[in-house]
Amino acid sequence: MSETTKPYALITGASKGIGKAVAYELAKQGYPLLLVARSDAELKALSADLQVKYGINTAVLSIDLSIEGASQKVTDWIKTNNYPVGVLVNNAGYGVWGDFSQSALTDQLGMMQLNMNVVVELSHLLIPILSQEKQAYILNISSTAAYQAVPTLAVYSATKAFVLSFTRALRFELAQTSISVTCFSPGPVDTGFAARAGLNPFNKMAEKFNMQPDEVAKIAVKAMFSKKSEVIPGFTNVISVYANRILPKAFIEKTAAGIYKI
Repeated sequence: MSETTKPYALITGASKGIGKAVAYELAKQGYPLLLVARSDAELKALSADLQVKYGINTAVLSIDLSIEGASQKVTDWIKTNNYPVGVLVNNAGYGVWGDFSQSALTDQLGMMQLNMNVVVELSHLLIPILSQEKQAYILNISSTAAYQAVPTLAVYSATKAFVLSFTRALRFELAQTSISVTCFSPGPVDTGFAARAGLNPFNKMAEKFNMQPDEVAKIAVKAMFSKKSEVIPGFTNVISVYANRILPKAFIEKTAAGIYKI
């Protein structure tokens, strides 16, 4: 497929972190981009940089996806502008760190809305649009936290387990269609996640396993276009997920609690 005929790739949470890195990776491959996030200024700066560096078409939509009805607004924006979308990257999400009983319920529910509901909503709303392409892709960003319960990140890890399970089932359902579905589950990545989650800044344990957004994005995009079902980047992360399958859950949860302790 030539660069001029490639469909758009829609990326949520595109203004920073993994989403921003995925935008650059797709831009390098000539994909025009639909960039969605809350920060209008950051989105416009990213859009301008991508256009200058790679000569691609970009469009931005500044919107808080955690607000009810936001996914429909994104879809209406796509339809109004007749954007042909061939790639959906469900990346937007955040974590809330701390003891569940001591965390604000509104924060937990907002996280659930963004991490789970928006993934379901956008997938459902955009499958008819994706189906119009000869080959289309859905890339759902989960986490290694999906494979275990994580004390002090209790709801976050549960939301990522949902994304993993949902993606597996959706991939099976769409197996005979033109849409390939991939779940990508990174471990710690050097982004603003920790600060957004409110992680203890004095606990450096998790930082030792950090990967860089650009290397993670490269693996994610390659996995998506290779039609992989489920990918965990990084040898240490693969080993940790494997350990979750064979070691006692109580031991795994105690270890996780030690890493993310308050």
